[in-house]
Amino acid sequence: MSSFRGIWVALVTPFHAGEIDFVALRGLVARLLEDGVAGFVVCGTTGEAAALSHDEQLAVLDAVLQWLPAEQVIMGLAGNNQRELLAFQRQIQRRSLAGLLVPAPYYIRPSQAGLEAFFQTVADAASVPVVLYDIPYRTGVKIERETLRRIVRHPNIAAVKDCSSDIETTLMLIADGEVDVLAGEDLQIFNTLCLGGAGAISASSHIRADLYVQMQRQVANNDVIAARSTFNRLRPWMQAAFAEPNPACVKTALQMQGLIANEVREPMQVCAFATMERLRGILSGLAR
Repeated sequence: MSSFRGIWVALVTPFHAGEIDFVALRGLVARLLEDGVAGFVVCGTTGEAAALSHDEQLAVLDAVLQWLPAEQVIMGLAGNNQRELLAFQRQIQRRSLAGLLVPAPYYIRPSQAGLEAFFQTVADAASVPVVLYDIPYRTGVKIERETLRRIVRHPNIAAVKDCSSDIETTLMLIADGEVDVLAGEDLQIFNTLCLGGAGAISASSHIRADLYVQMQRQVANNDVIAARSTFNRLRPWMQAAFAEPNPACVKTALQMQGLIANEVREPMQVCAFATMERLRGILSGLAR
């Protein structure tokens, strides 16, 4: 079973004139690799997968796989039509990958038994490791602690992206040791690492990814005081990065660095002017 240790970037999908900007995507991936990230999640929430067709998602995945070894690429897989989701899973799995990032079905709010059956079905069909994405504020349903504990015992489930906002759940997953625990809330990265988590899947790590990697390595080397200092340097940016619906702030910050155009797909909107000015000030304090 794969290990997902380290900082994984939840990759944005750059656009230009409404279409995917593959040139900007390649430049962004290259920049982040230089900063030492473990890998990338493509077509997740931050990648605006909900606004991309399946063909567009596969095109992004195929492009990234041209530039990276498979063990550095996780693909998002989300939906509430299980038949369509499983068919798309089969298409994705024609490629070699590090894993699939899979949340609970959104909107329909299945029961705990329904959640368990859903993840069992996806994991049974998986030819690559599954990273369970626990994010109740997006899916509308909480995976109860004991349900989650049973689900992650499946041999094809290798990790959890933990956006539960429930410290008891985080502690349980780490203590049980069944899966790698990856912080999914960026402000919880330092805490999760110190508690024994494996790393993070992070949207804000597009900016100064080298410092996120540094923080993870400092904790791994038991230099918690230095890691806390690194975290506190990043904290104002982490907070600002989610001042508006993700990935609006991240894309604005990347545009300010000349890496991508500041475009999102409707109904997403670009940042308000006041947010942009706030981001400009924070980024100046994080300059290399």
